[in-house]
Amino acid sequence: MPRQARVKAAGIPQHIVQRGNNQSVCFVTEDDSRFYLYHLTDLADRHRCAVHAYVLMTDHVHLLMTPECADGVSRLMKQLSQRYVQYFNRAYGRRGTLWDGRFRSGLVQAHDLLLRCCRYIELNPVRAGIARHPGDYEWSSYRHNAEGAPSVLVRPHVEYLALGGTDGERREAYKALCRATPHPAEVAMISRCVYRGRALDSDRLREGMAQGRAHRAMEEWPRRRRSDATPPTDM
Repeated sequence: MPRQARVKAAGIPQHIVQRGNNQSVCFVTEDDSRFYLYHLTDLADRHRCAVHAYVLMTDHVHLLMTPECADGVSRLMKQLSQRYVQYFNRAYGRRGTLWDGRFRSGLVQAHDLLLRCCRYIELNPVRAGIARHPGDYEWSSYRHNAEGAPSVLVRPHVEYLALGGTDGERREAYKALCRATPHPAEVAMISRCVYRGRALDSDRLREGMAQGRAHRAMEEWPRRRRSDATPPTDM
């Protein structure tokens, strides 16, 4: 089956997921995470992509970024993947691929969902049971977005800036959003969208939440191979 063409659009945020091959570990030490973030920062600047949220898990990565040009994200991810694989293979005396094929991505066209997507990304360690609070996890953008920790990587989206008139007001509003428990339909919808390469849709999300089952909001979507259509459970 030919792989689905990736949707590219300038100025529209994209939620990106890249997983280790066969769920293999991609970040062993803190130096690994620092290397990845250093080069993500460099390439985001070079390819004019604004990173709004991120999390580095043991075996996968979530990113939310807005490119100034349509090919910005693809170029960034290609070079970042190559740099990191070369580094990782040298560091651990290994050969071959590290990532599970090409990265997954979906547009976040509905602006009212952008901050929910940020929350989804930064709460990943909590859902995975490796942190009790998102602020306890070092390798995400939560400490910057919610607590004001300095970051040369993260750039606020206009929806984040609209949370308040000052940095303090915005941080408090964002912390309140993260304290609220996301509806299961919302979590499932964001996961499905990025794995199916679809745009987040407010109407379908509201429908899924009203019915209490996210998959009902996806009924009209094309059927795909089970391996592509069903995301891993440890999102």
